Amino acid sequence: MMFAAKPTLVGKLVTLRPVGPEHAEGLQELVTDPEVRRLTGSHGEIAPEAGRHWYATRGEQDDRLDLAIMVADDYVGEVVLNELDTANLSCNLRIALIGSRAFGKGYGSEAIELVLDHAFGTTPLHRISLDVFSFNDRARHVYKKAGFVEEGVLRDALRWEGEWHDSVIMSVLRPDWQARSQTLP
Repeated sequence: MMFAAKPTLVGKLVTLRPVGPEHAEGLQELVTDPEVRRLTGSHGEIAPEAGRHWYATRGEQDDRLDLAIMVADDYVGEVVLNELDTANLSCNLRIALIGSRAFGKGYGSEAIELVLDHAFGTTPLHRISLDVFSFNDRARHVYKKAGFVEEGVLRDALRWEGEWHDSVIMSVLRPDWQARSQTLP
């Protein structure tokens, strides 16, 4: 399938490595961080053993690409291409960073750029989409900077602490990425 090869992608700030059981402790920190849970709308919990098993089996999945975002040897989050639709050459992007020690440092922006460059540069993908909650202005800014365009809104898609929040659907298309890549230094 499209994501059979699990690359290591190296940037100036971060290195993206295929996830494995060695990243399970970082995953546990990620999924238990209250701010991350709010930003991702994650109501459920993941037991440490389940997280370890999840990361141990991602390398076997050729319909998705799960990468740990590393700063030196420190796990600061994950970026994932999933929900692959081969007939329509599209997939979903998901990213999560571990709270305040990773926010606002450019790690997410670079991870997204590396993944988009890899996806559009090595696969026939035409469209990569995502959804982001309307209150997450920081993420929406990062996605727009990376070339994602807002397409629509799912009204009241998340109920968090008794309040309803919209989810904004965004995507980037191969022609958009190609045009943008040619203008970047």
